[in-house]
Amino acid sequence: MTRTAWWHCFSGIAGDMALASLLDAGADPEMVMDGLNELGLEGWSTEVTKTVRGPLAATRVEVRIDPSEAGTERTWATVLRILDQAGSLPERAVQRARRVFAALAEAEGRLHGLPPEEVHFHEVGGVDAIIDIVGTCLALESLDIGTIKSSPVTIGTGTLRSAHGLLPNPAPAVVALLEGVPVQGSDETAELTTPTGAALVATLSGSFGPIPSMKVKSWGYGAGSRDLANRPNVLQVVVGELEEPEDGLASWQELVLVETNVDDVTGETLGYTLARLLQAGALDAWAAPVVGKKGRPGHLLSALANPCVVPQLVEVIVTETGVLGWRQQMVQRAALTRRALEVEVGGQKVRVKAGPYRLKAEHDDCVSAASRLGWPAREVARRAEEAARLIT
Repeated sequence: MTRTAWWHCFSGIAGDMALASLLDAGADPEMVMDGLNELGLEGWSTEVTKTVRGPLAATRVEVRIDPSEAGTERTWATVLRILDQAGSLPERAVQRARRVFAALAEAEGRLHGLPPEEVHFHEVGGVDAIIDIVGTCLALESLDIGTIKSSPVTIGTGTLRSAHGLLPNPAPAVVALLEGVPVQGSDETAELTTPTGAALVATLSGSFGPIPSMKVKSWGYGAGSRDLANRPNVLQVVVGELEEPEDGLASWQELVLVETNVDDVTGETLGYTLARLLQAGALDAWAAPVVGKKGRPGHLLSALANPCVVPQLVEVIVTETGVLGWRQQMVQRAALTRRALEVEVGGQKVRVKAGPYRLKAEHDDCVSAASRLGWPAREVARRAEEAARLIT
């Protein structure tokens, strides 16, 4: 069974609403707070309360910031250092948070004509945004959410004030982040979807549409900061388990294949580009040798991804390789069902992916365990897969 969370963004989505919805659905607040404290940030506290928005009871998360911290700007590199220094956070939560901040940096960079690494975050670089994003990723981990899905995202109209002055509603950053994501307008003049919320849903959601067929396990409502006249200002989340097909095949997925040919970049550049594509949300990325025009040796650079992250992937490809064009096409992927198991090898925890026909130990876990135990990584992998075989 795959544990899934489906966000219903009928009143938009913000970072505090996303975190609150998951806490309302049963995420462990102590686990989330312990993880946030490991970030080493100062001058903040949170208050989690029960409230009512319209006819619905909901959870409200308020991040309180010391006045000395208010208005602090941080670069993307600074935020990444904060994440990297919190070494004991769950790896999947860290990777999700990195992808969200990468999407924010890419969007801000496109809007201001800057490379992502030079972007200075304003509102989204403050402590409250970091708490909302990392807290949401930790809450997803607490609920053991493997896949995230969402409804179309509702946005408001009119204008709003920001660190850049008067802006249209939705904000330019929100529009940039939601490129490729289904949206629906409303006559609400409030900011229904914030840049932080847009980054979370666009980066983490694998698909958009009605609630999927699943066994519902829990649900929750995360409250926004204000009451709205025409709708309850909440984000709904439904947590459930997807039924695995009896024939061993998962449902078909509609993905996008992005490709380009390169014949003037080094192997080091290709390797770095592949790593950045995966960090930006690609499900897979690879390079294959080809022979191009005039007999030139080159490479076919490919990335497979959900439609919502294609703009970020194209930005990586263009900026890192300097190509002048790319191709993309919709493809269908069917994946065999798999389970995530966890075993111990020499006292070290190692995750193992269990499919219908083979077991595969997670390489990063094997390397980490091998460095602690002084064993070859292949020996750790062998023992982990043997241990997993006993419980499958």
